[in-house]
Amino acid sequence: MAAACIRRALAAVFLMAVALCVQAQGLLPVPALGARVIDQTGTLNPTQREALEAKLQAFETEKGSQIVVLMVATTQPEDIASYANRVGNAWKIGRKAVGDGILVIVAKDDRKMRIEVAKALEGAVPDIAAGRIIDTAMKPRFRENDFAGGLDAAVDQIIARVKGEPLPAVETPSGDFEGSTDRDGGFDWQDLAVFVVFGVLVGVPIARALLGKVVGPLALGGVTGVAVMVLTSSLVVAVLAALGALLFTLLSTAFG
Repeated sequence: MAAACIRRALAAVFLMAVALCVQAQGLLPVPALGARVIDQTGTLNPTQREALEAKLQAFETEKGSQIVVLMVATTQPEDIASYANRVGNAWKIGRKAVGDGILVIVAKDDRKMRIEVAKALEGAVPDIAAGRIIDTAMKPRFRENDFAGGLDAAVDQIIARVKGEPLPAVETPSGDFEGSTDRDGGFDWQDLAVFVVFGVLVGVPIARALLGKVVGPLALGGVTGVAVMVLTSSLVVAVLAALGALLFTLLSTAFG
């Protein structure tokens, strides 16, 4: 009986992994973080891109906070908020110990804009201020096809707000973008491991009590996979986490 349950559960995880793979294939990939201004639409000419890059580098050298501008044609099938979340999780803009990064995303063909703000700067650029910057600096100029002017004006407003924040001093000038030693290029895997292990340990008895010995493990594995996918934007890690949670739950049920 236990073996049959395990086989059914593993089959369910396999089907879930296939479904996630099919869905992920249609999502816009997160580009490599190689500059402060990344224009995948070819809208900005080299002079405009270099001028904006220089402004962001000078601000980063002075203040330490990092601002990155990303232009894409579309974020479909995701909305811009979901895509911005994936990009933010992958890039981890800002100094690792401070968390002072800001991501400006423009989906040109969708006519959508978003400003993602790291925790340390939420006081300087709250949601209402980010919306105002989009409405007053970006949208009017974008309607006139002045994307460089709109981005430049938005960056100026963001910089003006962040400059007044009492942030830690810059220890080492950042210089070239790829040479910044404060940048955290990925998720904190130790924190993720602690989160998953603790969540599974707490979730096992709850899932079994509420949903039973078969459905409970499936549900816990699915929830774990979705949570890890949201946190890491990695399908492989999400599937492995889901499978690990499922197997742990099944084994604890069989021997508990």
